[in-house]
Amino acid sequence: MMFRATSRHPALILDDVRGAQKMLSGVARVTALEGSRHLTELVGAPVHLKCENLQRTGSFKLRGAYVRISGLTPVERAAGVVAASAGNHAQGVALASSLLGVRSTVFMPVGAPLPKVAATQEYGAEVRLHGQVVDETLAAAQEYAERTGAVFIHPFDHPHIIAGQGTVGLEILEQCPEVRTIVVGIGGGGLAAGIAVAVKALRPDIRIVGVQAEGAAAYPPSLAAGRPVSLDDPVTMADGIKVGRPGDVPFAVIEELVDEVRTVTENELSSALLLCLERAKLVVEPAGASPVAALLSDPAAFRGPVVAVLSGGNVDPLLMQRVLRHGMSAAGRYLSLRLRLTDRPGALATLLAALTVADANVLDIGHVRTDPRLGLTEVEVDLHLETKGPRHCEEVEAALRAEGYRVIG
Repeated sequence: MMFRATSRHPALILDDVRGAQKMLSGVARVTALEGSRHLTELVGAPVHLKCENLQRTGSFKLRGAYVRISGLTPVERAAGVVAASAGNHAQGVALASSLLGVRSTVFMPVGAPLPKVAATQEYGAEVRLHGQVVDETLAAAQEYAERTGAVFIHPFDHPHIIAGQGTVGLEILEQCPEVRTIVVGIGGGGLAAGIAVAVKALRPDIRIVGVQAEGAAAYPPSLAAGRPVSLDDPVTMADGIKVGRPGDVPFAVIEELVDEVRTVTENELSSALLLCLERAKLVVEPAGASPVAALLSDPAAFRGPVVAVLSGGNVDPLLMQRVLRHGMSAAGRYLSLRLRLTDRPGALATLLAALTVADANVLDIGHVRTDPRLGLTEVEVDLHLETKGPRHCEEVEAALRAEGYRVIG
């Protein structure tokens, strides 16, 4: 695949993405575009979800990896490929390599979730665990490439990778010709850049909005500076977009073609993941839910019809458990209270009966009888309750106070 070049960066054009689409025929799935009634009502215009969480390997990463490895020379293929990733890119490279008959080695952090490590191995890669953070893993993979001659497959900073990811944009235009806004998560920028190249060439009127996690938002300062800027310590639950520095190639594209980059909080990410699971019946990782989080945070800002790209669904079950709990708390469906009771037989049972009447579900309860802060005849009870929303939380607390309970926190 050939790319036109300028003095600044390899410039991708629509034909590059179309070429990638032909290459991916029969390899990557044309993922579904699902309508969301809840988000449509919220935004006041049709909202559709582009379900790359249902792509092979569970994310869009297969597209770019396959196109990149397909473009290697016979000599490069014989040397094998190497990648570094905590999950999605690892699996994409592993499967793409297996399909193309190329040996692959993937470096993953020591703490990478076991399901992601197992999946990468099952797709055919040799997995090596190295480093506690992705930067250390990345350095190990690059050192391996220099030492062995294996070709390093970057997760986002290469024109072939971007062209492959851009096929998502072509599918969106085919599936929803009337689209007016596309919302997509941004980490290093490969997916957003690819979509922008494809979509803006055919429909420059379509608004493209990128979304980053607030604690790992390298693009806003980079765009302000006119060059990629590194973050010292990106922090977010959305590991799929937890990237400390934009890629040079995608940055140049995004600076030119993406209309806006927004940020979302951890609360908004967890609420979005919960909405995808409950309302759309879709398992989506936090990074994949970032476009939905942007819609939830400011629904009036998006002109419809809107397509939100759910970029991946590879979420560790333990993280899913924590994120869902966080999302329910952010949605006002958890209530934590501390009460003081008179220490007498049956007091706790009476409290639980009052909670039953208030229709609150007890998730956890702590009973403290020995503490210098307590009076001789007092006990302290910590309650963690599941409720139906913020209004119900207020009703439960009011009902307890009406029964004479002393709520202290």
